[in-house]
Amino acid sequence: MNQVSELAFFIQLIRSGSLAATARELNLTPPAVSKRLAHLEQRLGVRLLNRTTRSISLTSEGELYLLNAQRILGEIEEMERQVSSSRAAPKGLLRVNAPLGFGRAYVGPAVSSFVKRYPDVEVQLQLTDRPINLPNDAIDVAIRFGELPDSRLIARRIAANRRLLCASPTYLQAFGRPETPKDLTRHNCIVLRQNDAAFGVWRLSRGKQSESIKVRGSLSTNEGEVALNWALEGHGILMRAEWDLAKYLRSGRLEEVLAEYETPPADIYAVYLERLNLSAKVSFFVDHLREVFQRGVDGQSDSRAPWQ
Repeated sequence: MNQVSELAFFIQLIRSGSLAATARELNLTPPAVSKRLAHLEQRLGVRLLNRTTRSISLTSEGELYLLNAQRILGEIEEMERQVSSSRAAPKGLLRVNAPLGFGRAYVGPAVSSFVKRYPDVEVQLQLTDRPINLPNDAIDVAIRFGELPDSRLIARRIAANRRLLCASPTYLQAFGRPETPKDLTRHNCIVLRQNDAAFGVWRLSRGKQSESIKVRGSLSTNEGEVALNWALEGHGILMRAEWDLAKYLRSGRLEEVLAEYETPPADIYAVYLERLNLSAKVSFFVDHLREVFQRGVDGQSDSRAPWQ
């Protein structure tokens, strides 16, 4: 078994969730799968999985191996796609899911330019902020923010992104500017509740120090555009993704606060089910998104714009 096959085998093992399920997927016996895994661990000299007859879980070494296996196979796939002149042109139905605000502002226009470029593709764009299950919801590509999703899925980063803290000049003139994360407890914070994130808990870090701050405010919502408008109207401090704030920070309608602190990452990923034998419509669409987002927010290409 060559090293590329080992990477694909390990990803399949994690995606299947057990030795028995992997055996069924690969048309092997469970002992053969167990032996193959043992050979891989013996060659590496580390234990990659904690396993029982019914379940498996990653060790810290296994998490590192999985992360890099996905990255390496992705790079191989992209290289082969770039050098292959015989790859079929994309066609057929492509079902895409994206968050409401980001979908309206960025994915919708990207879909428009994609179908102009590849007219044989029909796109169904579903916008929702609720979590989805790709196979159950019949979605080909989902756009997600933040930490990598379920390791059984394939996630390709299409744009770097940060969450920032900001407020309007009017609010900061009236109530002052926070100097430390703890100062946020004395401010009116606009709380945005989305998915399963801890409600009203903002995590900030600086170097090796990290703090979780329970913030409060007179306004909260589950809709990002509403929260942004409240911040623009001077109601308080907001934590929001950079793509949403960029033009207002450039114009001065919002000002960043606690800029020396970092918040949890909000990088943007295209998530899909299969890497091997990936359909042309999915791979071309993901490449198109990466190309579009290289131009930055609002088409800005200077150093102030995200995604550069």
